[in-house]
Amino acid sequence: MKTLLHVKSSLFAGHGQSTQLADKFIAQWLESNPDGQVVTRDLVKDQLPHLDAELVAALMSDPAQRTEQQQAVVDLSDSLIDELKQADQVLIGVPMYNFGVPSQMKSWLDLLARSGVTFRYTETGPVGLLQDKPVVLLATRGGLYKESGMDHQIPFLKQILGFVGFKSVEVVYAEGLNMGDGVKEQALTAAQEQVTQLAS
Repeated sequence: MKTLLHVKSSLFAGHGQSTQLADKFIAQWLESNPDGQVVTRDLVKDQLPHLDAELVAALMSDPAQRTEQQQAVVDLSDSLIDELKQADQVLIGVPMYNFGVPSQMKSWLDLLARSGVTFRYTETGPVGLLQDKPVVLLATRGGLYKESGMDHQIPFLKQILGFVGFKSVEVVYAEGLNMGDGVKEQALTAAQEQVTQLAS
């Protein structure tokens, strides 16, 4: 039985365009994988702690000397990493807020990037420790950024996902969603067609 991990980060829940594209992907994926299981990680509904000195200290702590609070942080990080390990495919909704990823997603990524657990440094540079698997990013934006040199989302996400071992990343762009003259409709139609192809 295949498992799809769906990571949600829209502030608008089911009304967000990234969530609606994800719903379409999931419906098509389940049609192609009728015995498949979908696991949802809602980063807005179930918010994770933001990075601070205490969180960093917990993740870097000696297991034999951890406090209960530090162990709780490590357990949370371990559970998030395990979700990724158990999934056969990962679907990530990425709305653009003020030119970047949602802060909730940054917290998720900070809990995933752990030296000796999801990556390690070698003499030739860092090496990801997670097994590669298909990852689909659903990038929704109000304006047009893909070719503008102002896309700070997808290059960042590809870099950090690759850093922990995920190299097989596909991106579905839905841009210009706050623009007129049919731009939104054209963008969503094209994105929906790509979603259908990737999920089949």
